[in-house]
Amino acid sequence: MSIQEGRDGRFLPIVMQAQVADIVGGFRTALLLNLVSLTAAVLILRGQGEADPAVALWYAAALIVIGVRALSLWLLKHRGLLQSAPLLSLRVLWIGGFGLGMVWAALPVVIPHFDAIGAHASLLIIMGGMAAGSVIRQIGYTPMAMSYSLPIFISLMVSLLFQGGLDAALVGTLLGFIIGVFIHRSLWAERLFISSQLARRDATALADSLTRANSDILRQNRRLEALANRDPLTDLASRVHFHGRLAGDIARAAVLGEQVVLVIFDVVRFQAINDTLGHSNGDALLREIGRRLSSVVDDGSLIARLGGDEFAIIVTGKNAGSRGHAHADAVLEAFRSPLTWRQRQSTIALNGGLAVYPCHAENAEDLLACADMALYDAKRQERRGLREFDPELRRNAERGRMIEQDLLKAIEGDMLCAWFQPQVDLGSRRVTGVEALVRWHHPTLGFIPPPEIVNAARATDQSEALTARIVADACLLVRKLDALGHSDITVAVNLSPREFALYPVDAMLERVTHAHGVEPHRLEIEITEEAILDPAHADTQLTALGQAGYRLAVDDFGMGHSSLAYLIGLKLDRLKIDRQFVQDVSLSETNQKLITALVGLGRSLSLDIVVEGVETEEDAAELKRLGCTTAQGFLFARAMTAVALVEWLADNAGPARVERRSKTTGRTRLSLV
Repeated sequence: MSIQEGRDGRFLPIVMQAQVADIVGGFRTALLLNLVSLTAAVLILRGQGEADPAVALWYAAALIVIGVRALSLWLLKHRGLLQSAPLLSLRVLWIGGFGLGMVWAALPVVIPHFDAIGAHASLLIIMGGMAAGSVIRQIGYTPMAMSYSLPIFISLMVSLLFQGGLDAALVGTLLGFIIGVFIHRSLWAERLFISSQLARRDATALADSLTRANSDILRQNRRLEALANRDPLTDLASRVHFHGRLAGDIARAAVLGEQVVLVIFDVVRFQAINDTLGHSNGDALLREIGRRLSSVVDDGSLIARLGGDEFAIIVTGKNAGSRGHAHADAVLEAFRSPLTWRQRQSTIALNGGLAVYPCHAENAEDLLACADMALYDAKRQERRGLREFDPELRRNAERGRMIEQDLLKAIEGDMLCAWFQPQVDLGSRRVTGVEALVRWHHPTLGFIPPPEIVNAARATDQSEALTARIVADACLLVRKLDALGHSDITVAVNLSPREFALYPVDAMLERVTHAHGVEPHRLEIEITEEAILDPAHADTQLTALGQAGYRLAVDDFGMGHSSLAYLIGLKLDRLKIDRQFVQDVSLSETNQKLITALVGLGRSLSLDIVVEGVETEEDAAELKRLGCTTAQGFLFARAMTAVALVEWLADNAGPARVERRSKTTGRTRLSLV
């Protein structure tokens, strides 16, 4: 920014305000100094006998100018113009300075025969000092200094030059040079002043910006902290805050020797609410659940939403154990009453898992895992209530993880395979088929029950690999049976109903049987009855399996809810009656009537009937009397390896030997493995 811009009033307001402040800061002192100097000049002239009326008039004019300047400053201050109108203030002050400078400049004219380097040298010194002082003092605004000092310097220089004489001429010339130096230095000082003010402005702006930024950061931090600590949907504690609080409470309890109780709840069938009513209604329900939890647990215990439909309560302090159980019971009781949200009303059931520090865990992570295991057990058993952690749950969980971890290796190796249980004709006792059953002897856990194997396969997405392995073993057995002349024996393979929704069963069977060169009719696919209740997943594939030539059987018939229309439409080959109806059938009239009805249904649909779980000769005889043709169970043989089955078939090749063995064993259950 140039000096000319300053003279034209185009400085930034903040610079002009600084210039005004610089002038006003020394204004009173300057006026007082001028008054003293003017009076001193008059006294000097009076001492020299030159105080004539012209000098008196000059002195009076000076006093008037000083008074006007003082009044103008007061008016500018009183009306607040020094800050609001800095350009106007500078002009007013400039005019006042110029007026006072002209008064000083008139002194050589007022005094007859002014001798600047002779009799009136003292006045030269006073006038020069006042002018030089103004230049030095008013560094912020050059026009102000020049308006006052230039008239004085010019007046002195002209007086010296017109006085005559070499000395006066030299002094006048020197004074002109001094005037030039003063003007140059005044302009330099003004630029420096302006630069400093602009730098100060930038520094102030930067400081203000940093202050605002710091305030914004602090405000954002507080907002982020609130967001981190509070769940935005329910306004309960967030998951992040929950974890920090749980760790802190356990650390405190460890020092004080107290307990910490953790209760986790989730909403029964909440996903169905989201699916049917929409997520906005689900969110509204979660908010209402949060409000009810807060109304029930009102002793300062932390209530948090962990995510989704899962909530947690942390109970600490004295009697935390009893209070935690009381809170859990109170919550479950409170939710027996209907909830109202968005003009809807319904009763929401909760499942709960409870764990206690230090009884069940030694740190926050393990305590949360214990509560989760308890909650999972409550959901698994559909208790619709509270389940407290039991060490057995951890052992089961560890066992489950070990099974899941080793399952794939077992499927691909020799530890997991199919064992086979014979199916015999009740009349001739001839073997007509075998059922493939999964068996796994774990090196650490021993034999793993089939339900655990199936559940682990589903949890690790290995259902197809597991079933493919059993089908492959069944195909290998078929090849062995064909080689031994038992091409009339079929091999049954069980399929879990859920497998039809997990992968294309028909494609897997076609791939495995083709790889082993086995015709589909040599395999029988056993499915539990509920599988044919879901047309979207099972009907199409079952129809494809029947058309491909696989024999189809409904396992555990009588335990599900299938319709006759599906039984007819799927063209089944067999119905397998569940062991629950077979056990002690010789002694149970009710079971006899049920089996008679089921056998009649099978005959009307041209289906073979197979009964499971036959363990005594009396039951076998009664089943035969009731019309059952084929049976399997411990009376005939337990499940065995393929090698053992081949040996068993060799030992029991003829019906006479089978019957003779049955007569000699009576109710004895035969086990060859």
